[in-house]
Amino acid sequence: MATAFSSDGEAALRREIGPAAAAAAAAAPRGDLDGFYEMGRAAAFVLGGGFRKVALQFPDDLLADAAAVAARMEAATGAEMYVLGDTTYGSCCVDEVAAEHAGAEAVLHYGPACLSPCRKLPVLHIFGQQPLDIARCTEAFRELYPDRQSRVVVLSDVVYAHAMGELEQQLRPEYPNVVFSRVVSGDSPGPTPPGEVRQFGRQFPVEALGGLQDCAMFYVGAEGLALTSFMLTWNRCPFSSFDPATGCGRRETLNVNRALMRRLYLVERARDARVVGILVGTLGVAGYLTVLQHLRELLRRAGKRSYTLAVGKPNPAKLANFLEVDIFVLVACAQNTLLDSSEFYRPIVTPYELELACNPAREWTGNYFTDFRDLLPGACAHIDLPPAVPAAEAVPDVSLITGEMRAAHLCDPLTPQLPPSTALACRDQTRALVEISPAASFLESRSWRGLEQQLGHTPVSKAVQGRRGIAIAYEDEGCEHS
Repeated sequence: MATAFSSDGEAALRREIGPAAAAAAAAAPRGDLDGFYEMGRAAAFVLGGGFRKVALQFPDDLLADAAAVAARMEAATGAEMYVLGDTTYGSCCVDEVAAEHAGAEAVLHYGPACLSPCRKLPVLHIFGQQPLDIARCTEAFRELYPDRQSRVVVLSDVVYAHAMGELEQQLRPEYPNVVFSRVVSGDSPGPTPPGEVRQFGRQFPVEALGGLQDCAMFYVGAEGLALTSFMLTWNRCPFSSFDPATGCGRRETLNVNRALMRRLYLVERARDARVVGILVGTLGVAGYLTVLQHLRELLRRAGKRSYTLAVGKPNPAKLANFLEVDIFVLVACAQNTLLDSSEFYRPIVTPYELELACNPAREWTGNYFTDFRDLLPGACAHIDLPPAVPAAEAVPDVSLITGEMRAAHLCDPLTPQLPPSTALACRDQTRALVEISPAASFLESRSWRGLEQQLGHTPVSKAVQGRRGIAIAYEDEGCEHS
């Protein structure tokens, strides 16, 4: 889960390219490129919009087809096609930043997608029509739900959405209370109709089934971040799944309570934190700038220091450089926000978990939100901050982790926070004063502070030959990975 934003970098660097590898790539199980990549629909989108420059975004496992797809699209539309070789963040999100670098007017996004709405460019999602054994899936559904009156909502990975109509034809005569979700992308033109659910790019009615709390969920797709996000969000519904790759159906045994306990432990860590790093995990999802400002204000009112960090795809090595930060909050799409931080030096929480920690008006109700847009003003889960309480009247709180007392009060937004006297120091002989932030104070205490010029202090020496190779395995380190 720590590599949710990208595939393993070591595997890509060590991959051998030769005639055998090229032949294997050419023989990939996508012989019908026109059908798999829906060339006709993609060409109609480009021609209908009059786009002259289009960016093609592929995940790592589909990049082998990128050149052939781009050539066919250029021949069919006459427009210039630019292949995005790497994504700024997760491949499930539309990379508008890389597309704008190429001057693209639209984006064709291929492969699995989180379906988060974009801010600027028009986007067409082409998931890739993976094969689905309808007969075996129907048989697995019957085994999991022998009661023909079962209330079930059928969800699917986007790569199997094309087959849901045929599956519905098989199940509808036997199961009158089965509802099939449909994939929708982009923002809804209006409010969601009463009795319907619209989340994670899926929409389905539940009014006829008595509400979502009385339904079971049947997911068609492999285990992954999408299924985990569904199970945590709809944690009152029992889940079953069918994996098309193995042809097996099962009742999901993910201990949702244990997973939620782990997330609530991180909430307690966030309450104890004094310095919070806001990780920018997306630059394309609509509303990310608004939620960044919302989190900064939330932390300021809670009396915590915050630093906004844009480090690209987060990994333990990158975030270990910020030892002064007590905890990180990740602003990303709904699928990538649940990053397992067990390998990281500091924990990583979601915007909703930070709200639980810093907003006294928000209480744990059993509902969980992975989409940060649900927390913004006007959204379904937004809760205003309560009025500030003077420090003298604040009810003391005890940390469940350290056992220490902590003040549970909000700072008055109308009164600027005055820095403590210890935050001021004499900067030079002119008696100029400068405020020292916690990050700067921490940097002063470190023995190594990064690259410094040290003009006049470092002796001049001739250049010498350094290490050779790539960072994960220099030539003088042996062949540990062979």
